[in-house]
Amino acid sequence: MGKVRQEHVKKAARELVGRYPDKFTTDFQSNKKAVESLTQISSIKLRNRIAGYITRLISIAKKVEESEMEESVEEDKQ
Repeated sequence: MGKVRQEHVKKAARELVGRYPDKFTTDFQSNKKAVESLTQISSIKLRNRIAGYITRLISIAKKVEESEMEESVEEDKQ
């Protein structure tokens, strides 16, 4: 089973990725620093949860992007 995250964590993460898509990577440590600089979150635990979810969102997006690239290359070969 997957991890269950609270809706406010997901909402904050999606909003940050939507506003600043170029600020985040698949590296948790850099995302943690970016979340800290872009928000006024006082709780370290909440900041880490948001950064972790952002890391997960970015890694999923990169995997989807890579699979679409592979499919387009295969279609071009045919």
